[in-house]
Amino acid sequence: MSSTSKASQRIEALLDENSFVEIGAMVTARATDFNLKQTDTPSDGVITGYGVINGNPVYVYSQDAAVLNGTVGEMHARKIANLYDLAMKTGTPVVGMLDSAGFRLQEATDALDAFGTIYRKMTDASGVIPQIAAVFGNCGGGLAVMAAMADFTFMESKSAKLFVNSPNALAGNTTAKCDTSAAAFQSAEAGNVDFTGDEGEVLSGIRKLISILPANNEENLAFDECTDDLNRLTADLAAFRGDTAAALSVLADDNDFLEVKADYAKDMVTGFIRLDGVTVGAVANRSEKLDGEGNVEEKFEAALSPRGCEKAADFVNFCDAFDIPVLTLTNVEGYRACECSEKKIAAAAARLTYAFANATVPKVNVIIGRALGSAYIAMNSKAVGADITMAWPDAQIGSMDAGLAAKIMYEGQGADVIKEKAAEYAALQNSAVSAARRGYVDQIVEPADTRKYVIGAFEMLFTKCEERPVKKHGTV
Repeated sequence: MSSTSKASQRIEALLDENSFVEIGAMVTARATDFNLKQTDTPSDGVITGYGVINGNPVYVYSQDAAVLNGTVGEMHARKIANLYDLAMKTGTPVVGMLDSAGFRLQEATDALDAFGTIYRKMTDASGVIPQIAAVFGNCGGGLAVMAAMADFTFMESKSAKLFVNSPNALAGNTTAKCDTSAAAFQSAEAGNVDFTGDEGEVLSGIRKLISILPANNEENLAFDECTDDLNRLTADLAAFRGDTAAALSVLADDNDFLEVKADYAKDMVTGFIRLDGVTVGAVANRSEKLDGEGNVEEKFEAALSPRGCEKAADFVNFCDAFDIPVLTLTNVEGYRACECSEKKIAAAAARLTYAFANATVPKVNVIIGRALGSAYIAMNSKAVGADITMAWPDAQIGSMDAGLAAKIMYEGQGADVIKEKAAEYAALQNSAVSAARRGYVDQIVEPADTRKYVIGAFEMLFTKCEERPVKKHGTV
């Protein structure tokens, strides 16, 4: 492996020191048309091999933009396909580092078939081994599909470009007007990128993610020795009812929360924590974002949005595929109400509801605020399959806000009557106690005790086994 190419340097920086073993180093292009015979193509523009990250085995490929601009041709694709075959046989994650101009035009239909071969391998591997893509340079056209087919996508924030159509090819647009290929757009607007940062941050982020994920869908060894107190009180947890990303950090072992798609659909939080050393996927509604000093930086509706639903549904599907338990923190009042949202919210909420209901992993829901209407049902409610549902004492659980319900039921009977009936409705129909009496809440826990009760619930559910009706697959 050349120690001078950016492709090789990235591999060396990603893997544990001296752990990389290259395979296919002698492969070169077979095509000779359009002067390729006279062109040197070392490793055919992609370095492939295996190594370890914090002791965890991984297969890795890194495209070399110095060789024919990293373009994908027959042999280039064959090396990546061979890497996937080995990864599937051994149950090992694949990390792909993308820096390519796309199709190798000189190879025409051979290059097209090459891309299709990679797509097929990635499809077969989906839900079997984790797939991580990292975009460091150009990643356009068919290569963008590869990035999107990965489970998690990292992107260098300044120089990397991710696009199907270049920004200047979009009618009425230019790069200066809206750089749709930039990391900022792809992470915050498109939602195609999970993590952004400089090259060093991307590589360290991949290392952290690999360390917290299981190696495959059958052998879940995604746990570590817990040095945190399992009974640690979380006295300050209630202060983060609005900013659930901060709340999850408080709950997590050693206060370590790895957020996924942090820049996209900020009203919904997704990410990984460890509880008693075990990896848990977390999904939570968010109504505000706090800065480092605890001041409100951004505010969001306490409502499900189409983007938030889709973000959470994709995350839950990943967790279910890899046998990762799911924790939800619920605080939702309904659905976002606007014309733009109305176009997609029904389908998006259906996807979220289906994802939770279809998942057979251990599922724990903690209602930390409001849980109103069918939006609550979609958020991992007991009705759609949560194994254990907890609620804080002041949680509100019901069909709608008590005041609004009273107005509807006692229309025209005066403000005093409506106020009285609203209080009665809140006590009888909207409280955590009323929901617990009907069996919809299993435990009412104080915010300070949440961590120990959640850990206890997941420990009890560790051996959970649940079957679904026999079918090829669902269609939602």
